[in-house]
Amino acid sequence: MIISRTPYRISFFGGGTDYPVWYKEHGGNVLATTINKYSYITCRYLPPFFEHKYRIVYSKNELTQTISEIQHPSVRATLGYMGIDKGVEIHHDGDLPARSGLGSSSSFTVGLVHALYAQKGTMVTKRQLALDAIHIEQDLLKENVGAQDQTSAAFGGFNKIEFGGDNQIQVQPITLNQKKCHLLQDNLMLFFTGFSRFASEIAKEQINKTADKQKELHAMHQMVDAAIEILNGGDMDITDFGRLLHESWTIKRSLTDKISTLQIDKIYNDALDAGALGGKLLGAGGGGFMLFFVEPEKQPAVKKRLQGLLHVPFKFDTTGSQIIYYASEDTF
Repeated sequence: MIISRTPYRISFFGGGTDYPVWYKEHGGNVLATTINKYSYITCRYLPPFFEHKYRIVYSKNELTQTISEIQHPSVRATLGYMGIDKGVEIHHDGDLPARSGLGSSSSFTVGLVHALYAQKGTMVTKRQLALDAIHIEQDLLKENVGAQDQTSAAFGGFNKIEFGGDNQIQVQPITLNQKKCHLLQDNLMLFFTGFSRFASEIAKEQINKTADKQKELHAMHQMVDAAIEILNGGDMDITDFGRLLHESWTIKRSLTDKISTLQIDKIYNDALDAGALGGKLLGAGGGGFMLFFVEPEKQPAVKKRLQGLLHVPFKFDTTGSQIIYYASEDTF
Protein backbone atom coordinates (compact mmCIF):
# COMPACT_ATOMS: atom_id res chain seq x y z
CA MET A 1 0.00 0.00 0.00
CA ILE A 2 1.16 3.51 -0.86
CA ILE A 3 0.07 6.88 0.54
CA SER A 4 1.19 10.08 -1.16
CA ARG A 5 0.79 13.55 0.32
CA THR A 6 0.83 16.52 -2.05
CA PRO A 7 0.43 20.18 -1.03
CA TYR A 8 -1.95 22.78 -2.39
CA ARG A 9 -0.53 26.09 -3.54
CA ILE A 10 -1.02 29.83 -3.30
CA SER A 11 -0.02 31.85 -6.36
CA PHE A 12 0.98 35.44 -5.64
CA PHE A 13 2.01 36.91 -8.99
CA GLY A 14 2.26 35.94 -12.66
CA GLY A 15 -0.80 33.70 -12.90
CA GLY A 16 -2.00 33.60 -16.49
CA THR A 17 1.52 33.69 -17.93
CA ASP A 18 1.81 29.93 -17.30
CA TYR A 19 -0.60 28.96 -20.09
CA PRO A 20 1.19 27.38 -23.08
CA VAL A 21 -0.51 29.77 -25.49
CA TRP A 22 1.40 32.56 -23.74
CA TYR A 23 4.68 31.14 -22.47
CA LYS A 24 5.64 29.29 -25.66
CA GLU A 25 5.98 32.68 -27.34
CA HIS A 26 6.66 35.14 -24.52
CA GLY A 27 7.88 33.06 -21.59
CA GLY A 28 6.05 32.78 -18.29
CA ASN A 29 6.89 33.84 -14.76
CA VAL A 30 5.09 32.95 -11.52
CA LEU A 31 5.74 33.54 -7.83
CA ALA A 32 3.99 30.92 -5.70
CA THR A 33 4.23 28.89 -2.53
CA THR A 34 2.79 25.63 -1.33
CA ILE A 35 0.96 25.52 2.00
CA ASN A 36 0.35 22.98 4.75
CA LYS A 37 -2.96 21.79 3.30
CA TYR A 38 -2.75 18.54 1.37
CA SER A 39 -4.21 16.03 -1.04
CA TYR A 40 -3.77 12.42 0.10
CA ILE A 41 -3.85 9.47 -2.30
CA THR A 42 -3.97 5.91 -0.97
CA CYS A 43 -3.22 3.27 -3.59
CA ARG A 44 -2.86 -0.50 -3.57
CA TYR A 45 -3.13 -3.38 -5.98
CA LEU A 46 -6.59 -4.90 -5.68
CA PRO A 47 -6.74 -8.60 -4.76
CA PRO A 48 -8.54 -10.71 -7.41
CA PHE A 49 -11.48 -11.64 -5.20
CA PHE A 50 -13.86 -8.92 -6.31
CA GLU A 51 -16.28 -8.60 -9.19
CA HIS A 52 -14.61 -5.30 -10.13
CA LYS A 53 -11.01 -4.67 -11.18
CA TYR A 54 -10.80 -0.97 -10.28
CA ARG A 55 -12.18 0.81 -7.25
CA ILE A 56 -11.90 4.61 -7.18
CA VAL A 57 -13.11 6.43 -4.06
CA TYR A 58 -13.41 10.22 -3.95
CA SER A 59 -16.69 12.15 -3.68
CA LYS A 60 -18.04 9.16 -5.62
CA ASN A 61 -17.36 5.44 -5.38
CA GLU A 62 -16.57 3.88 -8.75
CA LEU A 63 -16.34 0.14 -9.40
CA THR A 64 -15.30 -0.80 -12.94
CA GLN A 65 -13.83 -3.61 -14.96
CA THR A 66 -11.79 -1.45 -17.32
CA ILE A 67 -9.86 1.82 -17.16
CA SER A 68 -11.96 3.29 -19.96
CA GLU A 69 -15.09 2.93 -17.81
CA ILE A 70 -13.67 5.14 -15.04
CA GLN A 71 -15.50 8.46 -14.90
CA HIS A 72 -12.88 10.46 -13.00
CA PRO A 73 -10.90 12.01 -15.89
CA SER A 74 -7.55 12.34 -14.12
CA VAL A 75 -7.65 8.78 -12.75
CA ARG A 76 -8.65 7.37 -16.14
CA ALA A 77 -5.92 9.27 -18.01
CA THR A 78 -3.22 8.66 -15.39
CA LEU A 79 -3.80 4.91 -15.14
CA GLY A 80 -3.60 4.68 -18.93
CA TYR A 81 -0.50 6.87 -19.11
CA MET A 82 1.28 4.90 -16.38
CA GLY A 83 0.49 1.60 -18.10
CA ILE A 84 -1.25 0.06 -15.09
CA ASP A 85 -2.55 -3.38 -16.11
CA LYS A 86 -3.28 -4.81 -12.65
CA GLY A 87 -6.40 -4.05 -10.67
CA VAL A 88 -5.99 -1.12 -8.30
CA GLU A 89 -7.86 0.61 -5.50
CA ILE A 90 -7.43 4.37 -5.15
CA HIS A 91 -8.76 6.58 -2.33
CA HIS A 92 -8.56 10.37 -2.30
CA ASP A 93 -8.86 12.63 0.75
CA GLY A 94 -8.27 16.37 0.69
CA ASP A 95 -7.84 18.97 3.42
CA LEU A 96 -9.70 21.61 1.40
CA PRO A 97 -12.61 21.53 -1.09
CA ALA A 98 -12.08 20.95 -4.79
CA ARG A 99 -12.50 23.68 -7.42
CA SER A 100 -11.45 26.38 -4.97
CA GLY A 101 -8.42 28.05 -6.57
CA LEU A 102 -5.61 26.29 -4.70
CA GLY A 103 -4.56 23.94 -7.50
CA SER A 104 -6.35 20.95 -5.98
CA SER A 105 -6.89 19.18 -9.31
CA SER A 106 -3.20 19.30 -10.16
CA SER A 107 -2.23 18.28 -6.62
CA PHE A 108 -4.48 15.25 -7.12
CA THR A 109 -2.83 14.38 -10.45
CA VAL A 110 0.72 14.86 -9.12
CA GLY A 111 -0.08 12.78 -6.03
CA LEU A 112 -1.65 10.00 -8.09
CA VAL A 113 1.29 9.87 -10.51
CA HIS A 114 3.67 9.77 -7.54
CA ALA A 115 1.73 6.96 -5.84
CA LEU A 116 1.60 4.88 -9.01
CA TYR A 117 5.35 5.27 -9.61
CA ALA A 118 5.91 4.09 -6.03
CA GLN A 119 3.46 1.21 -6.55
CA LYS A 120 5.65 0.10 -9.46
CA GLY A 121 8.78 0.41 -7.30
CA THR A 122 10.14 3.39 -9.23
CA MET A 123 11.78 6.48 -7.74
CA VAL A 124 10.91 9.65 -9.64
CA THR A 125 12.25 13.20 -9.57
CA LYS A 126 10.12 16.21 -8.71
CA ARG A 127 10.73 17.55 -12.21
CA GLN A 128 9.44 14.35 -13.83
CA LEU A 129 6.37 14.40 -11.57
CA ALA A 130 5.59 17.93 -12.71
CA LEU A 131 6.15 17.23 -16.41
CA ASP A 132 4.06 14.03 -16.29
CA ALA A 133 1.16 15.84 -14.61
CA ILE A 134 1.38 18.74 -17.09
CA HIS A 135 1.30 16.26 -19.97
CA ILE A 136 -1.69 14.39 -18.54
CA GLU A 137 -3.75 17.54 -17.94
CA GLN A 138 -2.78 19.61 -20.98
CA ASP A 139 -2.17 16.98 -23.67
CA LEU A 140 -4.21 13.90 -22.72
CA LEU A 141 -7.20 15.56 -21.03
CA LYS A 142 -7.01 18.75 -23.14
CA GLU A 143 -7.90 20.82 -20.09
CA ASN A 144 -7.57 24.60 -20.08
CA VAL A 145 -4.88 24.64 -17.42
CA GLY A 146 -1.51 26.27 -16.99
CA ALA A 147 1.69 24.66 -15.77
CA GLN A 148 2.25 26.33 -12.38
CA ASP A 149 -0.06 24.17 -10.27
CA GLN A 150 1.59 20.87 -11.19
CA THR A 151 5.07 22.36 -10.75
CA SER A 152 4.32 23.86 -7.34
CA ALA A 153 2.66 20.66 -6.13
CA ALA A 154 5.58 18.49 -7.22
CA PHE A 155 8.43 20.71 -6.00
CA GLY A 156 6.87 22.40 -2.97
CA GLY A 157 8.28 25.50 -1.34
CA PHE A 158 8.30 29.22 -2.11
CA ASN A 159 9.49 29.56 -5.71
CA LYS A 160 9.88 31.67 -8.77
CA ILE A 161 8.87 29.37 -11.62
CA GLU A 162 9.75 30.21 -15.22
CA PHE A 163 7.99 28.60 -18.16
CA GLY A 164 9.08 28.20 -21.77
CA GLY A 165 12.24 27.35 -23.68
CA ASP A 166 13.86 23.95 -24.00
CA ASN A 167 13.50 23.12 -20.30
CA GLN A 168 9.77 24.02 -20.24
CA ILE A 169 9.92 24.65 -16.48
CA GLN A 170 12.65 26.12 -14.30
CA VAL A 171 12.21 26.37 -10.52
CA GLN A 172 14.17 28.89 -8.50
CA PRO A 173 13.60 28.71 -4.71
CA ILE A 174 13.11 32.09 -3.03
CA THR A 175 15.69 32.37 -0.27
CA LEU A 176 14.10 34.34 2.53
CA ASN A 177 15.60 34.50 5.98
CA GLN A 178 13.38 33.03 8.68
CA LYS A 179 12.39 36.44 10.06
CA LYS A 180 11.25 37.74 6.65
CA CYS A 181 9.44 34.49 5.86
CA HIS A 182 7.49 34.63 9.13
CA LEU A 183 6.80 38.33 8.56
CA LEU A 184 5.23 37.66 5.18
CA GLN A 185 3.25 34.69 6.48
CA ASP A 186 1.97 36.72 9.44
CA ASN A 187 0.57 39.36 7.06
CA LEU A 188 -1.48 36.93 4.97
CA MET A 189 -5.10 35.88 5.55
CA LEU A 190 -6.96 33.19 3.62
CA PHE A 191 -10.76 33.08 3.35
CA PHE A 192 -13.12 30.63 1.66
CA THR A 193 -15.90 32.37 -0.24
CA GLY A 194 -18.21 29.38 0.10
CA PHE A 195 -18.73 28.86 -3.61
CA SER A 196 -16.62 26.84 -6.03
CA ARG A 197 -16.29 26.94 -9.79
CA PHE A 198 -14.95 24.99 -12.79
CA ALA A 199 -11.64 26.71 -13.50
CA SER A 200 -11.29 25.22 -16.98
CA GLU A 201 -14.37 27.09 -18.24
CA ILE A 202 -13.09 30.43 -16.92
CA ALA A 203 -9.54 29.78 -18.14
CA LYS A 204 -10.81 28.99 -21.63
CA GLU A 205 -12.09 32.54 -22.08
CA GLN A 206 -8.87 34.01 -20.74
CA ILE A 207 -6.85 31.84 -23.12
CA ASN A 208 -9.02 32.93 -26.05
CA LYS A 209 -8.37 36.58 -25.19
CA THR A 210 -4.61 36.21 -24.75
CA ALA A 211 -3.75 38.01 -27.99
CA ASP A 212 -5.81 41.01 -26.90
CA LYS A 213 -4.30 41.19 -23.40
CA GLN A 214 -0.57 41.25 -24.09
CA LYS A 215 0.02 44.54 -22.27
CA GLU A 216 -1.69 43.23 -19.14
CA LEU A 217 0.09 39.87 -19.21
CA HIS A 218 3.50 41.51 -19.70
CA ALA A 219 2.76 43.71 -16.67
CA MET A 220 1.78 40.67 -14.59
CA HIS A 221 4.96 38.90 -15.72
CA GLN A 222 7.12 41.82 -14.54
CA MET A 223 5.42 41.95 -11.14
CA VAL A 224 7.06 38.65 -10.18
CA ASP A 225 10.52 40.21 -10.10
CA ALA A 226 9.14 43.35 -8.45
CA ALA A 227 7.67 41.21 -5.66
CA ILE A 228 10.93 39.31 -5.18
CA GLU A 229 12.79 42.62 -4.93
CA ILE A 230 10.42 43.69 -2.15
CA LEU A 231 11.01 40.43 -0.28
CA ASN A 232 14.79 40.45 -0.69
CA GLY A 233 15.34 44.19 -0.24
CA GLY A 234 16.69 44.95 3.21
CA ASP A 235 15.33 48.49 3.27
CA MET A 236 12.02 47.84 1.52
CA ASP A 237 8.72 47.83 3.38
CA ILE A 238 6.95 44.44 3.39
CA THR A 239 3.63 46.26 3.04
CA ASP A 240 4.67 47.09 -0.53
CA PHE A 241 4.04 43.40 -1.25
CA GLY A 242 0.40 43.90 -0.27
CA ARG A 243 0.04 47.01 -2.41
CA LEU A 244 1.53 45.14 -5.37
CA LEU A 245 -1.03 42.37 -4.83
CA HIS A 246 -3.76 44.98 -5.17
CA GLU A 247 -2.25 46.27 -8.40
CA SER A 248 -1.96 42.75 -9.78
CA TRP A 249 -5.57 41.89 -8.87
CA THR A 250 -6.80 45.04 -10.59
CA ILE A 251 -5.10 43.90 -13.78
CA LYS A 252 -6.13 40.25 -13.47
CA ARG A 253 -9.82 40.98 -12.98
CA SER A 254 -9.76 43.00 -16.23
CA LEU A 255 -8.63 40.03 -18.33
CA THR A 256 -12.20 38.69 -18.68
CA ASP A 257 -15.56 39.45 -17.08
CA LYS A 258 -15.72 35.90 -15.70
CA ILE A 259 -12.78 36.25 -13.28
CA SER A 260 -14.64 38.33 -10.72
CA THR A 261 -18.28 38.72 -9.74
CA LEU A 262 -20.33 41.25 -7.82
CA GLN A 263 -20.05 39.03 -4.72
CA ILE A 264 -16.29 38.73 -5.04
CA ASP A 265 -15.91 42.47 -5.62
CA LYS A 266 -17.93 43.16 -2.47
CA ILE A 267 -15.80 40.78 -0.40
CA TYR A 268 -12.65 42.37 -1.74
CA ASN A 269 -13.82 45.92 -1.12
CA ASP A 270 -15.06 45.05 2.37
CA ALA A 271 -11.61 43.66 3.22
CA LEU A 272 -9.89 46.80 1.96
CA ASP A 273 -12.30 49.01 3.90
CA ALA A 274 -11.46 47.05 7.05
CA GLY A 275 -7.70 47.49 6.60
CA ALA A 276 -6.36 45.03 4.01
CA LEU A 277 -3.71 46.52 1.73
CA GLY A 278 -4.35 44.17 -1.16
CA GLY A 279 -5.34 40.68 -2.12
CA LYS A 280 -6.61 38.45 -4.87
CA LEU A 281 -8.96 35.67 -5.75
CA LEU A 282 -6.84 32.54 -6.06
CA GLY A 283 -6.88 30.40 -9.18
CA ALA A 284 -8.61 31.12 -12.46
CA GLY A 285 -11.44 33.12 -10.88
CA GLY A 286 -15.16 32.89 -10.26
CA GLY A 287 -15.01 31.71 -6.64
CA GLY A 288 -13.02 29.65 -4.19
CA PHE A 289 -10.42 31.10 -1.83
CA MET A 290 -9.38 34.72 -1.47
CA LEU A 291 -6.02 35.83 -0.12
CA PHE A 292 -5.47 39.17 1.60
CA PHE A 293 -2.40 41.02 2.80
CA VAL A 294 -3.34 42.49 6.18
CA GLU A 295 -1.05 43.91 8.83
CA PRO A 296 -1.42 41.87 12.05
CA GLU A 297 -2.97 44.68 14.09
CA LYS A 298 -5.72 45.10 11.49
CA GLN A 299 -6.53 41.41 11.06
CA PRO A 300 -9.22 41.27 13.78
CA ALA A 301 -11.14 44.04 11.98
CA VAL A 302 -10.89 42.25 8.62
CA LYS A 303 -11.94 38.95 10.18
CA LYS A 304 -14.94 40.65 11.79
CA ARG A 305 -15.90 42.36 8.52
CA LEU A 306 -15.72 39.04 6.67
CA GLN A 307 -17.31 37.04 9.47
CA GLY A 308 -19.65 35.35 7.01
CA LEU A 309 -16.63 33.65 5.40
CA LEU A 310 -14.48 30.83 6.73
CA HIS A 311 -11.02 32.04 7.77
CA VAL A 312 -8.41 29.33 7.10
CA PRO A 313 -5.06 29.72 8.93
CA PHE A 314 -2.10 28.22 7.08
CA LYS A 315 1.68 27.99 7.00
CA PHE A 316 4.09 27.68 4.10
CA ASP A 317 5.04 24.14 3.03
CA THR A 318 8.54 23.23 1.85
CA THR A 319 8.33 19.54 1.01
CA GLY A 320 6.33 19.11 -2.20
CA SER A 321 4.76 15.77 -3.07
CA GLN A 322 5.94 12.95 -0.80
CA ILE A 323 5.38 9.25 -0.30
CA ILE A 324 4.51 9.20 3.39
CA TYR A 325 3.70 5.49 3.64
CA TYR A 326 5.11 2.56 1.70
CA ALA A 327 4.44 -1.10 2.42
CA SER A 328 5.24 -3.84 -0.04
CA GLU A 329 2.45 -6.27 -0.82
CA ASP A 330 1.72 -9.34 -2.88
CA THR A 331 0.49 -8.35 -6.33
CA PHE A 332 -1.40 -11.57 -7.01
